[in-house]
Amino acid sequence: MAGDGKNWEGLLKWSLSQSDGTRPPRDLSEEDKKWFMEAMQSQTVDVIKRMKEITLVMQTPEQVLVSQGVTSADIEDMLDELQEHVESIDMANDLHSIGGLVPLLGWLKNSYAGIRAKAAEVVMTIVQNNPKSQQLVMEANGLEPLLSNFSSDPDVTVRTKSLGAISSLIQNNKPGIAAFRLANGYAVLRDALGSESVRFQSKALNLVHYLLQANTSDRNVVTELGFPRLMMHLASSEDTNVREAALRSLFELTKDRSMQNSETDSTTTPTPSSEDDEKLKQILQNRIDNIATMSPDDLGAAREERQLVDSVWRACYNEPSALHEKGLVVLPGDDGELPPDVAGKLFEPPLRAWASNRTEAVGRSGSGEDEKKKSPLLLGPGPGPS
Repeated sequence: MAGDGKNWEGLLKWSLSQSDGTRPPRDLSEEDKKWFMEAMQSQTVDVIKRMKEITLVMQTPEQVLVSQGVTSADIEDMLDELQEHVESIDMANDLHSIGGLVPLLGWLKNSYAGIRAKAAEVVMTIVQNNPKSQQLVMEANGLEPLLSNFSSDPDVTVRTKSLGAISSLIQNNKPGIAAFRLANGYAVLRDALGSESVRFQSKALNLVHYLLQANTSDRNVVTELGFPRLMMHLASSEDTNVREAALRSLFELTKDRSMQNSETDSTTTPTPSSEDDEKLKQILQNRIDNIATMSPDDLGAAREERQLVDSVWRACYNEPSALHEKGLVVLPGDDGELPPDVAGKLFEPPLRAWASNRTEAVGRSGSGEDEKKKSPLLLGPGPGPS
C-alpha cells in the first residue's frame, strides 16, 4: 500500500528476523509494540462491522441509492465483498442475525440483471453445505424469488445463477426438495433443458440427476413430463458436459429396467414406447460409432462418456454394448466400468463441504456410538408401496 506512510517491507523483514532462529528472542520495546500493532490493525477488517455496513446499504431503497450516485456496478462490487465474507459458515449464519439476509433476498428482484445474478450467487454461497442457513433462507421464503428468476428472468445469467442457488439450497434439505416439487420445479427444469445456453442445460441436467438419485419415485414424474425425450436429444449435443450430463440422467432413469424385465413390478421405472426405445438405441449407436473413431487422447478425455454409453445400453438392452466388444469401455489406466458420480461432486465445494462435515462431526462427539453409526438422512419420501 504505497503512500500510506507505513514501511511494509520493513515490517516483513522485521517479522522474519524475529522467527528465523538465528538470534535469541528479545523483549519488544513499547515503541516497537505500538508500531507493530498499528501496522497490523490497519490491515485488519472487522468483518461483522463491514457486513453491518453492507446490510445498511441493502436496506436502503433503490431510488435513494441512485439519487446518491450509487451505481449498479458499485453494488455488484459490494456484493462481491459480501460473498467473500460469507464463505465462512459462521459469517454466513451471522448475516441473518445482523439483519442482512432478508434485504439480500430482496435484491433478487432488483431492476438490474447484474445485481439479481450476483445476489443469487451470494445466496448460493451462504447455503452451500450449511443446513442452518438453508433453514433460514427457507423460513425467509427465499426459494420463491429464486424459482421466479430461474423460470422466467429475461437474462440467462440470472436464470443460471438462480438455478445454482436452488441446487445448493435443496441439497440434503428435505423440506427444500418438498417445496421445490410443490412449486412445480420439475416443469421449470424441463423448460430449462430447451435453453440455448449449454451451461444452463448442463446445470439443469445435474440437478435432475441429483433429484432422481435422492428419490427414485420421481422417475415417474420425470417420465410423465417428457424428460426422457429431451435427455435423448441432449445426449447428442456437441457440448461434452451437456452430453455426459444427459447420459448420466438417462442411466439413472433406466438402470433398474433390466431387473424389472424379469419381474412383474414396473412401478419404479416406466417403460418407454417402442419408438422412443428405437430412437435411444440409434443415439447410443451413433455415440459408439463416434467413440470408435477417437484418437487415444480423445478416448482418455471421453472416459466417462464411454462408460455411460455402455451402462445405458446394458440397462436398456440387457447386454454389453459394442464398445465392450471393441475393448473401449475400460482402457489401461481406467479404474472400472461403472460411471463415476460426477454430478454429486458439483454440489460439494471442497472447503465448505469439509467445514460442514467437520462441524457435524464435532456436534456428534460425546453423543455415543449409536449416534455415530446413525444412517444418513434420505431425501424426500421413499418409493410408494409395490
